[in-house]
Amino acid sequence: FLIGFWFQDEANASAGKKAFITNRVGDWGFLVAMFFAFAAFGTLNYTQMFSHTSPVAATTMSAIVLFLFLGAVGKSAQLPLYLWLPDAMAGPTPVSALMHAATMVTAGVYLMVRVNPFIAAADPWVGTTIAFVGGITALFAATAAIAQTDIKKVLAYSTVSQLGYMVMAVGSGAYVAGIFHMVTHAFFKALLFLGAGAVIKGMNNEQDMNWYGKLWKFFPITGITFVIAWLAIAGVPPFAGFWSKGDILGMAWHKSHVLWAIGAFTALLTAYYMTREVVLTFFGERRWTELADGGADADANGGHGHDDHPTVDANGNPLPVGPGAPHHVEHGAPVRPTEAPWIMTIPLVVLAVGAVVLGAINLPFGSADYLARWLEPSVHVGESTWHIPSGLEWGLEGVTVLLTLVGLGLGFVVYQRVRSREAQLRYEPKVLANVWYYDIAVSAFMGGPVRRVSEWLGTTFERVVLDGAVNGVARLVTVGANETRRLQTGKVRNYALGLTAGAALLLLFVLYRASF
Repeated sequence: FLIGFWFQDEANASAGKKAFITNRVGDWGFLVAMFFAFAAFGTLNYTQMFSHTSPVAATTMSAIVLFLFLGAVGKSAQLPLYLWLPDAMAGPTPVSALMHAATMVTAGVYLMVRVNPFIAAADPWVGTTIAFVGGITALFAATAAIAQTDIKKVLAYSTVSQLGYMVMAVGSGAYVAGIFHMVTHAFFKALLFLGAGAVIKGMNNEQDMNWYGKLWKFFPITGITFVIAWLAIAGVPPFAGFWSKGDILGMAWHKSHVLWAIGAFTALLTAYYMTREVVLTFFGERRWTELADGGADADANGGHGHDDHPTVDANGNPLPVGPGAPHHVEHGAPVRPTEAPWIMTIPLVVLAVGAVVLGAINLPFGSADYLARWLEPSVHVGESTWHIPSGLEWGLEGVTVLLTLVGLGLGFVVYQRVRSREAQLRYEPKVLANVWYYDIAVSAFMGGPVRRVSEWLGTTFERVVLDGAVNGVARLVTVGANETRRLQTGKVRNYALGLTAGAALLLLFVLYRASF
């Protein structure tokens, strides 16, 4: 209901239905896991189940964990069920901040952390599978974020990517690190969403970053807090995201060097696409004046129409655009960038403070790991006992920071030094703008073969097989009844003959059995 809040627009109503249907797949896995768990333990109480994991076979535990993970994949938007979350940006921006930063989408990660004794009792390959699903999802979503032009869509794919980090932590046995990143992510991602909402409001509901640029002086508070969130999510020290992401990558190194490489490269991409978003919005060239000037410049700069969004680049290739009409203005409407009122900026300041200092809840110095000690009663069974050597830890942190700085530098070079938007579009491949065509392929499959099979099942199969079976039984009963009623003649001699014949047959049967 919240995603489809502006239900009058077909795209928004469809986004709500998409979230509903996709999450039903995850719910099915969650229910099957509950059935298996009840069959194995006779209860669904966490305490009782956790105390009886030893007698249960590892294969059974693996099945329970994998079906639970299917539920988490749906709820926490992992491959292949992630595709509902980007469309969920059709909802109001405060809803996005609530659902996609702090609460709903992290429920799947919380579930997997909560059942860590199950994962510990399952086969070792189960944890590896979970970790690689998270890592691949993080990388996949980060590549998609590179070429999105809707300010909220960038944050949506960023959310999917950061959830992938958390799932990677779960599969690596780094449950504390996963919860740590969940907490820090809640602050800097909510700050990014609310900051985006402030910009959208100040830009007359325009969400397309193609029409932003050089908004810093018009949004001073929003700009400063947005930059803080940008540095936090990129993993720049000493912001909160640096500490939580570093913990995850350290444990990923122990799990698999390939897994660490995926996470480290994703960190570079995160810094790059977030730099792109910040520069396109607050720095670079001023492009929103084309809206205020009635779109005259736009017509001369890429073929954009007066009352339309930019739909093609200089080469005639289609540009990706955001969700429907409730969020967008008609180009040509007057735009006067204005900072958000205090009721919107105060939460930004509060969240910015958290994005800076929240890393202090679990520092890797002596007894400063407060979160780890607080979570210890809940995760002590499954938490990895491997302690990363201090030298290796700082070495990995150094490499990660270096990659982050490379991402920041590339983002500035492409989007700050290269002022032409048409030139910048060369660095936004169409395949990434269309998210590797995954969503398009799923839609084509569901709207093609699956739709035809469903229509056949709803018409031909139902009419011939199901209705035929029901009607056939009815006809069989009718014919059988009509034939049986012929025996009821109403004549006593016929009934007496029947009794005599029946008695004779019964006697013959008894004599036959007695002979053996």
